[in-house]
Order: sequence, then C-alpha cells, then structure tokens
Amino acid sequence: MSNKNLLILGASSDVGCALIEQVYNDYDMIAAHYCNNCENLDNLISNYGNKIKKIQANFLNDESTNKMISNIEQLKQDITHIVHLPALNIKNIKFQKLKWEDIERELTVELKSVYKVLNKFLPLMAKREFGKVVFMLSSNTYYPAKYQSSYITVKYALLGLMKALSHEYAEKKININAVSPSMMETKFLNDISDLIVQKNAEDNPMKRNANVQDVVPIIKMLLSDDAKFITGQNILISGGSR
Repeated sequence: MSNKNLLILGASSDVGCALIEQVYNDYDMIAAHYCNNCENLDNLISNYGNKIKKIQANFLNDESTNKMISNIEQLKQDITHIVHLPALNIKNIKFQKLKWEDIERELTVELKSVYKVLNKFLPLMAKREFGKVVFMLSSNTYYPAKYQSSYITVKYALLGLMKALSHEYAEKKININAVSPSMMETKFLNDISDLIVQKNAEDNPMKRNANVQDVVPIIKMLLSDDAKFITGQNILISGGSR
C-alpha cells in the first residue's frame, strides 16, 4: 500500500490529539474531525505541519455530518485508517430519571456518525483489500457501572457494530477492533464528581485511573501493519480493575 491516510473522528479530544502526535510520521495525510473547538488541532498544525487537515462536523446534525463526508472526499485522498473517538460527557443518572432523548442523543453522536462514515468508506477499503478501523469503547462493555445506562447502551451498540463488521470484512483484509479503557482522566469526566473519580482510582489495583498515554499506544498498534492478523477484538485497558 503506497499511501496511508488516517481519519480521526473526535480528533480534537485529548486522546485524538495525543494519537496525532504519536502517529504523525506514519501517515501521508491525517483528516482530523472536530465539532466546535479546533484550538488544539491548530496548535498541532503549527507544531507538526499541514499534513493535518481539519474537518468540522456537528454529529447531532445530519446535514453537518454529510457535509463532513463530502469534504473528506474532496481531499482526493483514499482513507485507509479510521479511528472513532466521539462521545458526550459521561453523567451518572439513575435509570428512572433517564429520558429516551438522552439515549437518542448519544446514539446519534457515537453510533449514527460512525455508521455514516463507515457506510461511505468501508466499501472503498474493501475494493483495495486494505484498511483498519479502531473504535473507542469502554471497560463498561466488560464490567458495567451503575447509573450509566445510556452511556453503556451506546457502547454495547458500538461493540455489536464492530463485531459484525469485523466478521463481514475480514476476507477483504480489513482489521476492525476496539479499545475499552477503564475510567480515563480526560475532559469527558467534567460532569462526574471529583469524589467518584478519586474513589475509582483508589479501587483500581494500580491505585490510579487510566490516562491518555495508557490508551494511545494500543490504538497505534491496532492501526499498524503489526496487527494485520488481529480483528474483532475489544481490548480491555483497565489496570486490572473490574
């Protein structure tokens, strides 16, 4: 494969920016999606160069998502690798207080967005018989936590999609996998009590929560040629917690 071009959905996140820093030299082009704030991506472009192409979309808006896909096509670069990171901030809500609209909102941001993107680009990968996709899931797909039924429902939906697609596209030499970190200290925890975050760290066998640098190297490995015989896997990154 001559050119390798990476699309990161949710690239402006803490994980997305750290991933770009680690894999920048591995790709000919990196299409970096953001929703509202692109300051972190602008800093990366200043530090690394114009190989990074910013792509804006608000996944709650179908028209915006469709426009993003069109803008990616206009880059005239075959997308060979995709990482899916978008998520709404985690909130602890008892089920009886949860509204269907809350679940639907998360499904739209996380599941519908990647459905649209993969529906466009997976068939092109299949024609070339080359491609890699990595989903960001959660340790909740192994050990569900209380009061996060919306978040967990969506992550299981993504897990199901990953499993189904990995089987369907394996014969086309496309590797589709996921990573499932335990609680990771990023801005997505802004709506979670500091006491809960601290208690989670204390309960972990390693006495800390996950951080970005625990997760990014695993994503990088799954995107690499070294992982060409790995597909359909959901890799738990939890420090031994359950």
